[in-house]
Formats: sequence, C-alpha cells, structure tokens
Amino acid sequence: MVDLNETKQRDQWGSKIGFIMAAAGSAIGLGNLWKFPYMAGQNGGGAFVFVYFAILILVGFTLMLAEIIIGRNTQLSAVGAYKKLNAKWSWLGGIGVLAGFMILSFYSVVGGWTINYIVKSVTGGLASSDPAVLGGLFEQLIANPTEPIIYHALFMILTLGIVKGGISGGIEKATKILMPGLFIMMFIIMIRALTLNGAMAGVEFLLAPDFSKINGGVILAALGQVFFSLSLGMGTMITYGSYLSKNEDLVVSSISIPLLDTAIALLAGLTILPAVFAFGFDPGQGPGLLFVTLPAVFAQMPLGTLFALIFFVLVLFAALTSSISLLEVNVAYVVDEFNWDRKKATFVMSGLIFLVGVAASLSMGPWADINIIGGRNIFDSLDFVASNILLPLGGMFMCIFIGWIWGLENAIKEASNNGKLAFKLAPFWGFLVKWVAPIAIFIVFVQSSGILSLFGF
Repeated sequence: MVDLNETKQRDQWGSKIGFIMAAAGSAIGLGNLWKFPYMAGQNGGGAFVFVYFAILILVGFTLMLAEIIIGRNTQLSAVGAYKKLNAKWSWLGGIGVLAGFMILSFYSVVGGWTINYIVKSVTGGLASSDPAVLGGLFEQLIANPTEPIIYHALFMILTLGIVKGGISGGIEKATKILMPGLFIMMFIIMIRALTLNGAMAGVEFLLAPDFSKINGGVILAALGQVFFSLSLGMGTMITYGSYLSKNEDLVVSSISIPLLDTAIALLAGLTILPAVFAFGFDPGQGPGLLFVTLPAVFAQMPLGTLFALIFFVLVLFAALTSSISLLEVNVAYVVDEFNWDRKKATFVMSGLIFLVGVAASLSMGPWADINIIGGRNIFDSLDFVASNILLPLGGMFMCIFIGWIWGLENAIKEASNNGKLAFKLAPFWGFLVKWVAPIAIFIVFVQSSGILSLFGF
C-alpha cells in the first residue's frame, strides 16, 4: 500500500473547461438519451421535468459539490480519500469503486450494441419501419453468443485507449472533442425532429407541465433520475476532483456540471419525443425507445438512414464520456493504493471488467437461465446491485460523513479555498448536505432496492 502522506506529483486537468467537459461527460450518458425521454413519457411529461429541475437543485448540486470537495482536499481517489480523512470510513470509497466496476461491466455491453447499430445504420440493417421487425433484430443481437462480445470488446478498447493517455493527455483531450461533437449532433437531430408534422405535440407534452399529474410516484421517479443521471455515489467526482488545483472555483463547477447534464437530457427529450409523437408511437414505451422505436421513426423520415447514423454516433459519444470516467475510478484506485503505473492499471482493470461483461452479455443468450438475485440474470443483477443499492448507499453515507463526521466547517473551508473564494451558498448547502439530501436519497433507496418487500410492504 502507498503511504497517504507521501508527496508525489499528481496529474492535473489542463484547464477549468477541460474538467467541466470531462465531469459533465461522466454524467451525460445513455441515461440522458434513452432513460430521460421515456421517464418523462411515463410520468406526465412537463410535470416530471418540473419536479426534476427542483430536485436537481436540492440534491444534484449538493452531492456534486460534496464529492468534488472530498477529492480536491485529499488529492486521492475514492478509497484513499476517505482513508485520509477518517480511516474507519475507507469502506465508503470501496463502495464507489465496486459500483463503478459493476456498472462499466454491463454498460460496455450496451456501448457495444450502440457500435453494432452504427454498423447497421451504414449497411441498411435498420431500413424497416415496423417496430416488431426492429424488435426482432434487437432480440437476435443481444441473444447472439459471440457478436455482442466482439462489439463489447471494441467499446472497451476505445475506453482503454483514452484512459491510458492519462488525465490531461487522454481524458481531457478526448472529452474536449466528444462533448462539443455530442452537442452539435444533438442539435442537428433535434432540428430535424422539430420540423416533422405533428412534432409540436411532443414539445408541448415535454415542456407544458400539468401540475395535477404530480404525485408521489412522479417525485420518486424524478429523484431517482437526478441521482443516477449525475453519476453520484460511485467515486467518479471524488476521483475527478482529486486532479483539480486549489485555485478552481468548486461551486461554479458544481453548478455547471448538472446544468450541462440537464441541457443534454432536455435536448434528448426535444429530439426523441417530437419524433415519437409525429409518427404516433407511445412516448412511455420504456427502454425499447432507443433501439426499437427510434429506428422505426428514422426509417419513416426523409434521409432517415443519415439521421439514424448521426444519432447512434451521438449515443456512442455519450456512452464513451461516461465509460472513461467509470474506468478512471478503478484505475485511479489501483494507481493510488498499490502504486501501479497507469498503463498496467488500465490494462488489468479493463481486462477484468471485460471478462465480467462477457458474462453479462452471455446472460442475454446462452446463459439466460442463470439467475443471480431475485430471478434476475447476470446483466440485470449487476445493474440492480450497483444502481439500486451501492449508488444510493454511497451518496447517503457521503452526506452523513461530511455533515456529521468530517464536519461542514472543513468542507466549506475547502470549497472556499480557506476563504479566498466567495461561498455565499455555504449555509444553504450545509443544510442540504446534512439533512435534505440524505433523507431524499434514503427514500430513493427504500423505493428502488425493494427492501420493503422483505417486510411485507
């Protein structure tokens, strides 16, 4: 193990905008492009968006700033950070590293599906406008024992290549290209979708809130979406924050990142829902919206093949900006704790994640009968444990750690760089991190983990 008090040169972000692009890229992923639109579709459209924004301010900003504070203060990855502040709490960093490992193992499989759909867009494999036919193509892909694993490997190779280059030379350089590209392609698709006949019904559905539709279910759905969309509770922002200099304004960054994440989510909604309404599809169909419904929509558009290609390249960009942050959490942990060089750490951790991903991929086909947790296959079990248990627990206990163990005074001191930077929101943020956020996250945890069912509720 490495002595935490040992002084060594640590890689840093080359610029503030580089950090914000990378951190926003971590938050912006497949969840923004497929989950936000169908969650809005299932939960009242504009009513869901209104509640989402409110919770984004109360919980998203709060946890984002908290994680970045811990990272910059310690200049260490998740496990080392908690170990340095209070050795008894190092297990909390371990939760984040484990969550990142598990999520990337199945996330990279989905990233592979995206690469496959880019190939299909070029070769004309998505020409049908019949959702039943497209649904059959998707089922054939994920059940195939070898093809998804090949694309899973390609996605992991792309991720590995970026992370191996380091912070300023790899991750920052890549996200400075991927993020602007993502925004540009999103605008192109959005403008095309908004020019379709009947598209305005989708815009009205998304942006005009019907407050009568707000209920407990909508609030819980929005709370869960904010929490999981921002990649909180998995040590990503602690790790990224550890590469920041003391001169950076953490408060500004912690506001900018959730806003960029939400901007992409809204752009996705304004891209997908108008097109879905224009062609009479169900906006609340669920996860199939991305791989089944949207190809059917593109097939009915003029130049639909071109727009399908642009869209799935866009999805790949979003997936990569998230996957590199997930891999970096694991690489930084091994580098900091075991003093490995970055190249060795990147190859070993990528290989281990790839192997678990192979099992996740096979669980959609030949290994479909292998159930792990509550009748779930390997893929769904990894998702359930990471997303419904580890992430909310990580976020909740982080708030408890800052509010009650390490202390708000220390956190505020770090955020303001010992009073050199203004932090007028300190009292408000302190109240949120100590009381509001942990209670809200606990509600999500109880709701999403299914723990109540153990007690007959």
